[in-house]
Amino acid sequence: MPSAMLINLTPHELEPFLCVRGSKLWEVPTAPLVPHANLSTRLFWEPQCQTQLRHLQNEARITATIPPKLEGHWVSSRCEVRPGPEFLTRSYTFYQSPTRLFRALQHYYSDSECHIPTYSLVIRGKLRLHQASWITRGATEAEHHLHKVGMVIHSQKAIHHLSTRLPFSCLGLKAGGHLVPHRFYELFNAKAEKDCLGALGFTMMELELLRVETHHHPHSRPAQELFLGDVHTDWEERVHHRPTGYQEPLQNAMHHIHPCPVCAVVYRASEQQPPILPPSPFIPLDLNGNWVSLRCESSPSVLFLTRLFVFNEEQRIWEGTYQHYSDPMCRQPSFTLFASGHYAKVGQSVKVRGATELVFKVTRAKVIVYDQALLREMNSTQNGRCGQAGRWETGVEQDITWTNGCDALGIRLPHKEYELFKMGVDHKGRPLLFNGERPTDGSSPDRPAKRPTSFQTPMLQCSTRITVEPHYSSFKDHSTGDKMSSANALHSSLILLTLLNACAPVRPIGVSLGDVVGGLSTTIPPSFTTLRLTVWSARSVFHGDY
Repeated sequence: MPSAMLINLTPHELEPFLCVRGSKLWEVPTAPLVPHANLSTRLFWEPQCQTQLRHLQNEARITATIPPKLEGHWVSSRCEVRPGPEFLTRSYTFYQSPTRLFRALQHYYSDSECHIPTYSLVIRGKLRLHQASWITRGATEAEHHLHKVGMVIHSQKAIHHLSTRLPFSCLGLKAGGHLVPHRFYELFNAKAEKDCLGALGFTMMELELLRVETHHHPHSRPAQELFLGDVHTDWEERVHHRPTGYQEPLQNAMHHIHPCPVCAVVYRASEQQPPILPPSPFIPLDLNGNWVSLRCESSPSVLFLTRLFVFNEEQRIWEGTYQHYSDPMCRQPSFTLFASGHYAKVGQSVKVRGATELVFKVTRAKVIVYDQALLREMNSTQNGRCGQAGRWETGVEQDITWTNGCDALGIRLPHKEYELFKMGVDHKGRPLLFNGERPTDGSSPDRPAKRPTSFQTPMLQCSTRITVEPHYSSFKDHSTGDKMSSANALHSSLILLTLLNACAPVRPIGVSLGDVVGGLSTTIPPSFTTLRLTVWSARSVFHGDY
């Protein structure tokens, strides 16, 4: 299904570049950022989508410095949803070196709009930056040490819920004692060797992976975003999970997107007065039209990617384009996956208010490979296991439907997935589409119990026109030339590149096409890092049989 596919189309990546500074400790191997000459213009892109992608890529130049400059105050820009589900807002302050101290506020809520606060956590500690990540390109690895963690409860209902999870001895209560709203309770103290965090499933492992991006706009001041590590989708694993992907970014309180009413509310809040976010209108799910990635996306253990979805509500059919990349700017294509099928709406979600449950089925898929290591792997497969064996060429599309998928990429067809969708709007009032977050372990939500309870990076509606036809569209230009014949051809290729990868990070440790089509376990030597990432990324897109 669409969400499973790990190929994202992001618009603002035509001219972004990675700025690496510092000593050799921070240097990581990088390939030249050269536009791929073999990208064709097979898809009939909506003019509005092209305009949107070109606009984002041309107007926003992105820089990311390694090591990142964390000093300052960073806040949530919307009500965040974590697996579980958990609803929260975050407000983190990092102080100047050499102390490397930080103070973090996490406000939790009982509703998906962050209107009803339950409790707030105050986290203090120290952060030490390490080297640039060899797993997630463009990120910096770090090590955090907690000093103290305290909690303030905001309602009697929350007290009743927490009293069943937190031992009274941890809270310093005597027999017969009661929790009191708005009182500060210490849950963790490193010096006193006190630790009551386990019952809450609390972890700050998100601080182990960081990236700061600065977005330069020609007509407004720069905006800075802080990407912190992803939270494992399995509650039992989150405390030990070392992130390889990102959560939704935090905004710099002084240099954020405009307008951002939520940023101001979260910035002014405290543990005693948690932020109550402004009401947002309920938007019924209407998938009709074209949706593209807002940024170069990143998912745990998968390559960077961009996505493009096209839906036809009347016929309940969909088509998705997932462009995978090996770099955090989505400039170096690895492979592209085209998939299509049909879907059905099940009903409103009980766990996430305002979200809709769906079931997707993937019936057809095609692949274009650009990475040489992956190309060799595809050509070494047995005939009938992944398209035409020995016939894979750089930049040339192959249909893998007739072979029921592709073993090398972990894709099995047909494939069924249980999804969660939600509509929203961005800071400019434009329609957004949120679809379910992929399981961190690379598996597939191929049964109701594995239906997501949180969301991926939202996609932007770039056109309301319905362009999906009952047949599966395909690229008609299979050119594999190394040079572009004209400046116009190069310009078109760049635009398409941007559209296909409007910015989506590819998971570096396992590519999982299997999220949509079927499972894949692969044991690839560490030396074949690119191939290994690519294969795992594919698995994340297709997993599970039907």
